[in-house]
Amino acid sequence: MLSRHVDPDTLLLRMPSLRAVRAFVAAAKYESFTRAAEALCVSQAAISRQIRELEDSLGAQLFMRAGRTVELTAEGKIFFEAAQLSFVNIAQAAERIRTAPTQKHILTVCCSPAFSALWLSEHLPEFRATNPDIEFNLITTQNFVNMEPGVEPDIIISKIRKVGDGYKSHQLCHDIIYPVCSPAFLGAHPELTSLEGVRDSSLLNLSPYGRSGVAEHVDWGVWLAFLNVDIDERPCDAPPIFHANDYNLIMNMVLTHQGVALGWNQLVGAMVERGQLVRPVEHQVTLRNSLHYVACNERTEYEDACRRVRDWILSKFSRWSV
Repeated sequence: MLSRHVDPDTLLLRMPSLRAVRAFVAAAKYESFTRAAEALCVSQAAISRQIRELEDSLGAQLFMRAGRTVELTAEGKIFFEAAQLSFVNIAQAAERIRTAPTQKHILTVCCSPAFSALWLSEHLPEFRATNPDIEFNLITTQNFVNMEPGVEPDIIISKIRKVGDGYKSHQLCHDIIYPVCSPAFLGAHPELTSLEGVRDSSLLNLSPYGRSGVAEHVDWGVWLAFLNVDIDERPCDAPPIFHANDYNLIMNMVLTHQGVALGWNQLVGAMVERGQLVRPVEHQVTLRNSLHYVACNERTEYEDACRRVRDWILSKFSRWSV
């Protein structure tokens, strides 16, 4: 049988010896060839030889000798930063493989940082208690369209119906948006019980910057316009509006009595029910054309585990079913 010809892999061919890189990382970490040799259980001569080979391979000096210690050159610092991170990743991956029980199902779940912090953290303990055989590898992103190469989550929770080939999406809920603040902030600002009072208050505003993949964006100006209130009619002496694209930061500011923010019901509803947050007005906006989805990879090797997570998420959203 003829073997298929494989072209030379220039990337792998140009890679320096991993043994030499390991010696370099140890020497840089301990700032000493002697201590590096002790840490790796080899001779100091071996460390010196491997680093010399690495420097010859790179065509650059990586260390400057300073008495009994060594210091990284500018080139050495660049190489150490990349090499150390790569070694940490390799070591962690190897450890996961060594220690992972064969009966465990490791699911990669992808969602927004806000959903992770405000929804998953609230509900995951219940699921993990009843499904001890499922482990989560959570990835948060605002860009569900252009994920990093090699990332193929088992489950994606987003506002995008078609996240890619091989995924089947299930509807979760519409966006229901209303103002929220802390009980203490409302007690100190009784004027918040009207839309105009909310408009003129200390507004914490979610900005769209860096939130690629979001089909629409609702900020205070848009939300008030839905209710025929013009944000431009705020008085000149109104508190300045605070803008941030980090929803978790905004919610922390709300919880520490710093202003009023727009709350997405699926994210803040539990805190409202517990009394951590209050709704100063009953007005809300429902975006009928905006849906959240849970998408499952139908090519996953963990089909049963993926189905259990999907059904659990759908059950939690059943009261807000579309």
